[in-house]
Amino acid sequence: MNRLAGSLSPYLLQHKDNPVNWWPWCDEAFAEARRLDRPVLLSVGYAACHWCHVMAHESFEDDEVAKLLNHLFVNVKVDREELPDVDAVYMEVTQAMTGGGGWPMTVWMTPDAAPFVAGTYFPKPQLIEICLRIAKVWTEDRARVEATGRDIVQTLNRPRRGLEGAPPSAADLDAAIARLAQDFDATHGGFGGAPKFPPSSVLEWLLRAHARSADERPLTMAMTTLERMARGGIYDQLAGGFARYSVDAQWVVPHFEKMLYDNAQLARVYAHAHRLTGDALCARIARETCAWMIADLRTPEGGFASALDADTDGVEGLTYVWRRAELEPRLADLLVVTEEGTFEHGTSTLQLPRDPDDAAWWAAQRQQLLAVRNARPQPARDDKVVAAWNGLSIAALADCAVLLDEPRFLEAARDAAAMLLALHVVDGRLRRVSRGGVVGPHAAVLDDHGSLADGLLALHQATGERRWLDAALVLLEDVLTHFREGDGTFADTADDAQVLVSRPADPSDGATASGASAAAHALLTAAALTGDARLRDAALAGVGSLAGLVRQVPRFFGWTAATAEAVLAGPLEIAVVDRPDLLAVARRSTSPGAVVVASPGDSPLLAGRPDPAAYVCRGTVCELPTTDAQVLARQVAARE
Repeated sequence: MNRLAGSLSPYLLQHKDNPVNWWPWCDEAFAEARRLDRPVLLSVGYAACHWCHVMAHESFEDDEVAKLLNHLFVNVKVDREELPDVDAVYMEVTQAMTGGGGWPMTVWMTPDAAPFVAGTYFPKPQLIEICLRIAKVWTEDRARVEATGRDIVQTLNRPRRGLEGAPPSAADLDAAIARLAQDFDATHGGFGGAPKFPPSSVLEWLLRAHARSADERPLTMAMTTLERMARGGIYDQLAGGFARYSVDAQWVVPHFEKMLYDNAQLARVYAHAHRLTGDALCARIARETCAWMIADLRTPEGGFASALDADTDGVEGLTYVWRRAELEPRLADLLVVTEEGTFEHGTSTLQLPRDPDDAAWWAAQRQQLLAVRNARPQPARDDKVVAAWNGLSIAALADCAVLLDEPRFLEAARDAAAMLLALHVVDGRLRRVSRGGVVGPHAAVLDDHGSLADGLLALHQATGERRWLDAALVLLEDVLTHFREGDGTFADTADDAQVLVSRPADPSDGATASGASAAAHALLTAAALTGDARLRDAALAGVGSLAGLVRQVPRFFGWTAATAEAVLAGPLEIAVVDRPDLLAVARRSTSPGAVVVASPGDSPLLAGRPDPAAYVCRGTVCELPTTDAQVLARQVAARE
């Protein structure tokens, strides 16, 4: 019996008609494994994953394979985006056992959830072979299998790195920038070789580093990367929005899935780059990416869906690629659509190495091409709403609204925030996922709390409305109560969450910020807005615990380093009362530690400041109120 039909997850629903007798992750599945005395086969993936679809078609939709799996194992299917804690525990095992990781992830474990064999994608013949081997050793050498599982669980539960000390110093961060520069691709931007992922959190750190130090190196690395990505095939030159990653080092051929979390983070960092440099391309990309999120990912309830699939009708990129014969020569040359193709089978992705001279002509051509593309089959949408990624979207939309003067972005951020607080908070606790207006049963993890709190704090600054700050503070109290360890570090799951074989605590910043760095950043911002030293102390302890990792492997701790830049800068508080003409000056501040709030609103920063003016404070030292834009600019610059 396949038990996935009642799931909220689109990924699990993709597998509800498999002949495999899938269980969702639940206590009952492991009880069944104990009753039948069988190993558990855990398969982890997500809806927009191309190779997850390939393995499903080859094996999980195949009657021969299904009969074998049903006879030998209890089979459990997990959406990694719905249960990131489960994914994190077993991905650590997979990486340790195989030297690599990714999805689909395939793990065999005892009925007590102790893993003993792990891998990723298995073609059908290999899957059959390994299943038969595992069944044989389970029957003939059970003691060795169980001992292996116990050893792995013991390793997972080894003591974690303790609190290191103070957050990184300016010298530490400068040295980390120099280390990061060794991996920088000066020609194409980004870091390392193929495949190349958008380094969202690292880019934010680089912008903040330049704002602090005026060093041109971090700015050059950031702006080169932002420009090359925006002009490459990884960016949708017609509708806006970025694909998950580039399979090459030149950003030409993307892996075509489009994820909410990538686009939210990139929209925000492009807007921040525009604020820092005035670059028009960055402003355009930020605006287009937010508009694409609203057009293609917004749900009827006001939240944002998780992703668009990489495949259309089982073919990767089918919706997006073009043949040269489909375009007039001038347009084909502009978009680098060649006879031989830049993708597969004579097709090309669309690039825009330069802006055309005739902007009106390009705008008309773009709309015509988009209309043609919209008439093609379209990729599926994973329409589950994830709290953490919606938090990233709220932050992006709020920042882009005020920096690019786009009121509709602010309304979209408000709608998403209201939806999440109304639906995802159940009995006073945050839940991770909803779909179609129905919230799922799974508790939110640390990055849900940190990223949503950060988004609500950005929305509070954009609107001055106290309700968003209050909601963020409630989330952060839960962080301090349920996620913080005694040494100041953070676990990824709450202390009262369902117990796994270990409690994950991954501090590294990958496609999104880690839960630890997201929480630290939100705590630091909340402290600046409220003056609560307890929140700031918690943020400092969290960042300090990761200081050594920032120094050693800065490429994988970008948001932690960005938070450390804000710590160094110290809180710069700017309150603008009844002077909208001064607000634009205030919001041009590039200090990593700046918070800006304006009336009308009921923010703590506005309290006790009744006279129309701008008020600038750094830490506990305040300037005289001013009504002069030039004086305000000098005050802000002096405090930066």
